[in-house]
Amino acid sequence: MDHTLVTTSTALEGYKVVKQLGLVRGITVRSRSALGNIAGGFQSLFGGRLSIYVELCENAREEAYQLMIQHAQVMGANAIINMRYDANEVMQGITEVLAYGTAVVVEAS
Repeated sequence: MDHTLVTTSTALEGYKVVKQLGLVRGITVRSRSALGNIAGGFQSLFGGRLSIYVELCENAREEAYQLMIQHAQVMGANAIINMRYDANEVMQGITEVLAYGTAVVVEAS
C-alpha cells in the first residue's frame, strides 16, 4: 500500500488493524480577505451557491486533511479510521478547520 487510507468508519473492509497509534490531526486557520468578502456579498445578493465561500471552505478542509495525513505518516500509520472534521470561529472572519482521526497500521486480511 503506497498511500494512506482514510475512512469515517471505525474499520476498513478488507483490512485488519494490527496497531493503533493514536490521535492525529491537521489544523488550519483561515480568514476571508476584504476582496473575497465583497465578492461573496455581491454573490449573496442574487442568492444560490456562493462559490467564493465554497472555494475557501474546500481549500481549508483539504489543507487540514493533508496535514492530518502527514501527521499520521510521521507516526508510521498507513491508515486513519474514524476521521472527522470540525470548524470553529476563532474571531469574526477567522475560522479554524480541524481534521482528525485515529492513526492505525493495517494489513490486508
